[in-house]
Amino acid sequence: MPAIWWYKKIGIYLRFMSLQIASLNSGSNGNCYYIGNSNDAVLVDMGLSLRETEMRMKQLKLSVEKLRAIFISHEHTDHIKGLSTFANKYKIPIYITPETAKGGTKLIRHLSKSFEANQPIHIGNESNDLANNALKVTAFKKEHDAADPHSFIVSYQGIHVGIITDIGIACNNVTHYFQQCHAAFLESNYDEVLLKNGRYSQPLKERISNGKGHISNRQALDLFKNYRPKNMSHLLLAHLSKENNSPELALQNFLPHANQTQILVASRYEPSPLIEIAPADRYELQLLHKPKPIIKATQGSLFG
Repeated sequence: MPAIWWYKKIGIYLRFMSLQIASLNSGSNGNCYYIGNSNDAVLVDMGLSLRETEMRMKQLKLSVEKLRAIFISHEHTDHIKGLSTFANKYKIPIYITPETAKGGTKLIRHLSKSFEANQPIHIGNESNDLANNALKVTAFKKEHDAADPHSFIVSYQGIHVGIITDIGIACNNVTHYFQQCHAAFLESNYDEVLLKNGRYSQPLKERISNGKGHISNRQALDLFKNYRPKNMSHLLLAHLSKENNSPELALQNFLPHANQTQILVASRYEPSPLIEIAPADRYELQLLHKPKPIIKATQGSLFG
């Protein structure tokens, strides 16, 4: 029997083929999520300042030198605040759609590249065998009041982690990909009673809850209960409202239904712990549409 299969059988090989994930910050004051393996990593969104991002990565003992790309979900300030300064300092490619780039602040054009929904992008160090060792990032469209909003699945060796925030509803795209996740950052933005009775204006309340804004604790729980994979090890509740939610309320909503899934809250004040995702049950991500040829991550101009 080949040695590699023997190691897989006893679980040693799989343990080394894992993903590490962390929220550097999650909330209207800034969003930034880290997903990586032993060689390569990506950030999803860059809503913290350069200094704060550096400080929080250092706190978690994460190396900026492992970062191969930054993926941007949409153009709202809490997702791109520190993007230009951070990407320019470290010369990290930015993956952003043209529509999102037009709506955002001044970006670094020579570092920017586009992506398409349901088309995986391979991210890896040039010295690595991309076919076997790359991270794969798959974007999918979502409902949100932005120019061209997307969420993402980051995959590695059959492990899939979702970054699914700023979703107005749990649309078919969301449910399709969420039910394949071994772990996920999932929006649980507001408590419906607090929002209804709170100090926000009626137009703002409607903007939040009209299907193009954010999902509530109840809606997030419905998604979790109805589409959770049996092998989901971790769920990080993300993008909690400061005014209309609390970590305690969100956890009270989810914990009775957690079963074997560990539920945490991604804080708006500090990074989460660095979490290792190393499931025994692994599988290929099922895409919504047949993908075009795989795009290899390279630096280049989005704008010609």
